[in-house]
Amino acid sequence: MLDLGRLRALHAVAVHGSVGAAAAALGFSPSAVSQQIAKLERETRTTLLERRGRGVRLTDEAHQLVATAGRLLAIVEEAEVRLEERRGLPSGRLSIGCFASAARGLMPRVLAELTSRHPALDARLTEVDPHISVELVERGVIDLAVAHDWDIAPMPVPPGVESAVIGDDLCDVLVPRDHPMATHASVRREELADERWITQPPGSVCHDWLMRTLRATGYEPRIVHQAEENHTQVALVAAGLGIALVPRLGRGTLPPEVTPVRLDPTPTRRLHALWRTGAARRPAITETVRTLQELWPEVSAPI
Repeated sequence: MLDLGRLRALHAVAVHGSVGAAAAALGFSPSAVSQQIAKLERETRTTLLERRGRGVRLTDEAHQLVATAGRLLAIVEEAEVRLEERRGLPSGRLSIGCFASAARGLMPRVLAELTSRHPALDARLTEVDPHISVELVERGVIDLAVAHDWDIAPMPVPPGVESAVIGDDLCDVLVPRDHPMATHASVRREELADERWITQPPGSVCHDWLMRTLRATGYEPRIVHQAEENHTQVALVAAGLGIALVPRLGRGTLPPEVTPVRLDPTPTRRLHALWRTGAARRPAITETVRTLQELWPEVSAPI
């Protein structure tokens, strides 16, 4: 009889790509995951992992076992959903993936509310890149994702994944206090052709949106500084080193050296909650989505 816990450990290594990443996702130590897989190898009399440099590679036999484990874990998830649905109360562990500014500006309120209302629910947050969050839900790495897309670049939702709109997050142009545009009620994109821009690195959703939008007006944006964190971008603007397009969610109170100016038309990114179709009836999912939507108006107010 194959042990489900050991199959889960092997499946996690396949999904996450390494023993260490699998251990982090499962909440175990890497040695514990390695021990589980070693026991599974003895049970099956099969080599499942092979050393490759500092990492490991799954054997062909392991891949076959992982496919079976995936089906078994889906059945277990269905059984757990039915039990939780029958009890009618959110409970058990719920893994949530969320992009950085929502993890800072939205999720603390949501997690605190869930903890207060539902002590049997063990909600756990991981900050993830919005580019991969949908895939993580689809693969079963996380139970629920908070992701975003932009008005000109809708987010595709694959089969087997469901989504709900949380709300719209508006973006402002941040300029130094002594910038000529600081006294304007609003500016149009065509007026920004000669500006020095501070933005996220290439490959990020925000960077890609900025480049596509400004190129559509007929000029190439002049990117002078790149920073992952919105707070770093704000600090660079405060130092007079350029301007930045920053969403309101999670940016915090602006320093006196920085002035927000509305861009016309206003750039908007839409926040979504995503989960697997098989878990749609799980009270933990439905209650978390409801709480996200309920608290959104409180955290999305103009700053």
